[in-house]
Amino acid sequence: MEATARELNQQTAKVLSRVQAGETITVTRNGEPIAVIRPYGLAEPAAYPFRTDPMGAADDVPTFQGDPRFSERVDDLLAGFGSDDR
Repeated sequence: MEATARELNQQTAKVLSRVQAGETITVTRNGEPIAVIRPYGLAEPAAYPFRTDPMGAADDVPTFQGDPRFSERVDDLLAGFGSDDR
């Protein structure tokens, strides 16, 4: 349901009763949505209802084929490529 800011101001109890009954209300001003009123505890919808991973599906992820001890040697391999001093 939609309600204008004026309707919310003038009929607050009526709008809140509908929210209490389970409705989600979009408040508009000059035809533009400015707020959403929903029942307390109702989960917020996901910000991104679609996949945003640029790598694609998980089965497309490349795997490391190098030396299994690489992570143990990484500090030695990167010696001289910068400083930890900041």
